[in-house]
Amino acid sequence: MHATVRAVIIPEILRLIGEKYHLSEEEAMDKFFKSNTAAAFCDDETGLYGMSALYVYGLFVEEMENFQNRWF
Repeated sequence: MHATVRAVIIPEILRLIGEKYHLSEEEAMDKFFKSNTAAAFCDDETGLYGMSALYVYGLFVEEMENFQNRWF
């Protein structure tokens, strides 16, 4: 069940990341899945899989800003 929910949310997260940082879908996927946000999103115990794409995207942006955009 959780994998299905994530599969629906991830494309929207990647679209938002791509738009904000002017990245292709592949580049956005690479950046997202290297982040702590993605690690937490993939961990069933955090419950992030149940949050909206916009919420998870916001966490990702916050992470990038806190780490001074180390990947961009």
